[in-house]
Amino acid sequence: MKRLKANIISLNVGTPKTLNGLGKSVETAIVKEPVDSEIFLSKEQLEGDQQADQKNHGGPDKAICVYPFDHYPFWEEELGKKLLPGAFGENLTVKGLIEEAVCIGDLFQWGEAQVQVSQPRKPCHKLAKRLESEELPKRVAETGKTGFYLRVLKEGMVSESTPLQLIKRYSEISIARVNNVYYEHQYDESLIQEVIAVPELAASWKDMMKE
Repeated sequence: MKRLKANIISLNVGTPKTLNGLGKSVETAIVKEPVDSEIFLSKEQLEGDQQADQKNHGGPDKAICVYPFDHYPFWEEELGKKLLPGAFGENLTVKGLIEEAVCIGDLFQWGEAQVQVSQPRKPCHKLAKRLESEELPKRVAETGKTGFYLRVLKEGMVSESTPLQLIKRYSEISIARVNNVYYEHQYDESLIQEVIAVPELAASWKDMMKE
């Protein structure tokens, strides 16, 4: 098993606020602020983090949103602006955990806590408003640079200074593989079955892929 280890560039939390973007207003917690102290991670979320739309965001399978810092140069060039860590509304901006390297079920030690990869992130209109780009959610899906979510298997104190260390791999189905099947091979039943057979994949994604 490849010993994945990822340094955290930024640990970010936020509470619901009104965001004005693309001529519209929306209540969202996508605008997050960095935290440089040790905080508690519960089964639902990081201390100090909230969600405005609890139907589509948050919950046990979306406790932590992760986005690779590795993609920032690409998006800075595409969007024509400098992006600070947390720009994609992620809780963890990390170096080294790109979608091709991370698999569904990957279990990481993070400080006192243990966290597990549960599903890709599905980009939505709030990301478009956050970065003032109508086409951004579509481009995120097209490029596969989606980021992903973690569920919490063991609660505990965590911090920006403690890296994520892979301790167990449950499948060989990467986040990139799930994205590819979902966006590019919606009618290939054998590929879909291969993905939804992974027990650790979030139930909501299994349902979407079955549909």
